[in-house]
Amino acid sequence: MKAYVFPGQGSQFRGMGKELFDKSEVARKMFKEADEIVGFSLSQVMFEGTDEDLKQTKITQPAVFLHSVISAALIEDFKPDMVAGHSLGEVSAMVVVNTLSFAEGLRLVANRAIAMQEACEIVPSTMAAVIGYTSDEQIENICKEITEEIVVPANYNAPGQLVISGTVKGVDLAMERLKAAGVKRVIKLPVSGAFHSPLMEPARKKLVEIINQTTFHNPVCPIYQNVSAKAETDAAVIRQNLMAQLTSPVKWSQSVKQMIADGATEFIEVGPGNVLQGLIKKISG
Repeated sequence: MKAYVFPGQGSQFRGMGKELFDKSEVARKMFKEADEIVGFSLSQVMFEGTDEDLKQTKITQPAVFLHSVISAALIEDFKPDMVAGHSLGEVSAMVVVNTLSFAEGLRLVANRAIAMQEACEIVPSTMAAVIGYTSDEQIENICKEITEEIVVPANYNAPGQLVISGTVKGVDLAMERLKAAGVKRVIKLPVSGAFHSPLMEPARKKLVEIINQTTFHNPVCPIYQNVSAKAETDAAVIRQNLMAQLTSPVKWSQSVKQMIADGATEFIEVGPGNVLQGLIKKISG
């Protein structure tokens, strides 16, 4: 069974999408429509922008979404048996299985990006990757012990690879305690804020308003969502899970394991980069 997976923020690169634009009329139409929907030349920033331009959340998220959805549209005989996306990639996955239209998916992503950027500016916050530890519970317990600040597990990326998220002080405290507990590596990430943590609540509230105005359809195949790590086929459930996504952890490792248990034999990453392929090898290995 074929599983198609879609990347999130961090997989962007300079010149992304230019190759798609040059080779396909379908791609050119989709880029033109995207520029009209977001109200600026997103395609120009993708093709000619600097690394700094592409790092801005309000650019990164629609850019990665657009590259992923156009790439899927250009796959001949595209018939997924199941799909999943990492964080932002979940919206890309929803579009390719007809849960959301292309236009509504892009609007949602553009608004999500702005809401997240605004939430990041309220409280100084950050994220850190934790690599080489004994168990997820070890990280979860250290985060729970820090009650004076906010710090939580945010991304369960692969066995022995988890990302924590919270206030700058909370993440710093957790990093100190994790190192003291013998964790091999803890690396602060170059992000603008604490994604997938309670600090994203202002963004979640704004997104809920937009989601409530958006039409969701049952997908053509199961979508494994970050919040539940289970196969979802009911549009109402998919909508509710998406509402909870910004303040909940991304259960990527659990989702991939469930997809394998449900019969996935081939994983195809669609979009910029190949980060998810590397994680899937670690999860399935």
